[in-house]
Amino acid sequence: MRHGICILPEYPWREAEPIWRRAEEMGFDHAWTYDHLVWGGLPDAPWHSTVATLTAAAMVTERIGLGTLVSSPNFRHPVALARDALTLQDISGGRVLLGVGAGGDLDSRVLGDDLTRGERSRRFREFVPLLERSLREDHVEHDGEFYRAVDARNRISEPTPLLVAANGPRAMDLAVRYAAGWVTTGPAAGDWAERDAVDQWWTGVAEVAERFTDAEQAAGECADGTDSGAAVVGPRSPMARYLTLDASGPAALSSVEFLTDQVGRAEELGFTDVIVHWPRAEPPYQSDIAVLEGYLRTLS
Repeated sequence: MRHGICILPEYPWREAEPIWRRAEEMGFDHAWTYDHLVWGGLPDAPWHSTVATLTAAAMVTERIGLGTLVSSPNFRHPVALARDALTLQDISGGRVLLGVGAGGDLDSRVLGDDLTRGERSRRFREFVPLLERSLREDHVEHDGEFYRAVDARNRISEPTPLLVAANGPRAMDLAVRYAAGWVTTGPAAGDWAERDAVDQWWTGVAEVAERFTDAEQAAGECADGTDSGAAVVGPRSPMARYLTLDASGPAALSSVEFLTDQVGRAEELGFTDVIVHWPRAEPPYQSDIAVLEGYLRTLS
């Protein structure tokens, strides 16, 4: 099991720098930040650029993976995002994990989009394949419903893992066909004060994981020629599976014992990576750094 930490881009760099350094020193395998113009959880907070933040983090760390959780088509063009990711991959020495998702409502409204749910779903299904091509091909041409690319050049040879956040079947299909990993937050947020509610959340996580396994198997059948579907671009072997334990689920950092239990449940369901949020002094993600430190000591 690999462990990740998500650091919200709310801090000025003089405060953020020691957090990113400490995340690496604590032994995390990867560190992430949100990629939004505005986030509903902290709509009035200062909010910094994701690419600039990760670039700065790359300069003050040496080992830890650096990820977007997640970039979206709400304000990213696949060709431009690929250029940012490839450059960051070069600066970081190959540590970038490019997480992408369909995106939320607030970012979309900032730039004046007025797309239906169906249109946003179609846009994401166009976004992912074009992004995957833009990361690895030179002279990319594309003329779609939402994006165009005219001889988009890519002369940077920096393999960049693409991770797709998905809970629904169409997004899962994108993940297994075009990505190196799958990201999920599990079922929607709820009241997790009671043990029964925690178990209910994990039942939902298990259902999502089972659906993803089915999607992997279906894609493998297509690639093997037993189905008439399109060929898989990404790897056919079991993919990396990332679960954020506290984005929509229970407060994972309530105690060392509870976090240990949550990580164990994730591993039992086949997840290869778990992610929690850096403790904040107040909600959201309010918790004590001592819980993280205590848990990580149990791994050594």
